[in-house]
Amino acid sequence: MCSNDDVADEVLEEERGESLESAPSAIKSEDEELDLTSRTYKAIVEHGMEGILQSQLWKELNLTSRDGSRLAIRLEKRGMIRREKVLENGRWTYRLYPIRMPIKTASIRNSPCLTCKLVEQCSEDGKITPKTCRMLEDWVRKEYAANKVMMKVEAKSSSA
Repeated sequence: MCSNDDVADEVLEEERGESLESAPSAIKSEDEELDLTSRTYKAIVEHGMEGILQSQLWKELNLTSRDGSRLAIRLEKRGMIRREKVLENGRWTYRLYPIRMPIKTASIRNSPCLTCKLVEQCSEDGKITPKTCRMLEDWVRKEYAANKVMMKVEAKSSSA
């Protein structure tokens, strides 16, 4: 036979179980929100410095305009993107631009400094300096020549 105390204990255990079960879902929604914010920022960055229309981004991410606007405002407040009001096909919308592009290591991947045997002797006032290193100079010239066209395009887009 069950006493009132046993029933009360069972009710408490059920309530504790329910509250514990609901906690992961709250955490999950925070994780999902963080993931959605990250995906939104990543999509904006992938469109580069020319930006992307807010409406186009929401279609790509399968979001409502309300949710998408909130995400854009959140990213803008964090200083990660810039929103610019534009007239597109007779309707006002926003174009979203990344404030900074992520750093890419490809530009230094082949740097001679990364594998140089004399790197410990290299410094501004040392026997070997970056200003006088022939290997570094050759590498910079080679990289510049390979990326010359890209640099011109970036210079034009940043001055516009």
